Amino acid sequence: MLSRMWNGLIKSQVWNSFFRHGMPSTNRNRVLVMMSNVILHLHPVKVRKSGVKLEFTWCMGGISFFLFLVETVTGVFLMFYYRPTIEFAYADIVDLREQIPLGMTRELHRWGAHAMVITVWLHMFRVFMTGSYKPPREFNWNVGVILLVLTLLLSFTGYLLPWDQLAMWAVTVGTNMARATPFVGHEGPGAALLKLGDISMVHAGSDIRFALLGGRFVGAGALLRFYVLHCIAFPLVVALLLSVHFWRVRKDGGISGPL
Repeated sequence: MLSRMWNGLIKSQVWNSFFRHGMPSTNRNRVLVMMSNVILHLHPVKVRKSGVKLEFTWCMGGISFFLFLVETVTGVFLMFYYRPTIEFAYADIVDLREQIPLGMTRELHRWGAHAMVITVWLHMFRVFMTGSYKPPREFNWNVGVILLVLTLLLSFTGYLLPWDQLAMWAVTVGTNMARATPFVGHEGPGAALLKLGDISMVHAGSDIRFALLGGRFVGAGALLRFYVLHCIAFPLVVALLLSVHFWRVRKDGGISGPL
């Protein structure tokens, strides 16, 4: 009976509207299934058996992507309760832990962020040690480096949102280092060269630190800017680059094999 129901389902118009081809029972049909699906087409039709062994991949790329999904789901839930203002930010964090249903969501988000930083670093280390950054995969390696930087920026911008003493002073130290950024930090190399007449174009009120904080000190402007960067700007860029990253794995011949 279940077999008849299943056969009826896969032959129905509803099923065919989602899946344009049958089960991947042959090599040709497997290719058609992959190419006609908006999600599956990002992945290669075939991969080397040696390239998917756990001792070779460590599964760090897949775990990193899974943690990104966890961060996205839990982050959306937290946005329903968190208000990015200096009056309510800390109180909302306390309520998320003690009062809000599913209060463990905040801890899942926090520890998931720590785990994602570790797994992305391990993924990059594995790719480097196995030579998977070499041609024709050098472009995808650069995409991965950008994703690593964005992962660290996601962690850094999220660090301020609890609005406690640890967060404020950590961000103060971090943004102070931005003053030494070449050309865009007013204490960095090259900043003195950017002048309009006798007026310096990069100073304490116009450099990258001022842009990050929305002022000269960590305050309401910094909290709002970090919230927008953490919840909207960086996740959108990461999602876009992840799509390119997966697509290039497919275009470059799938997961690389052991050296």
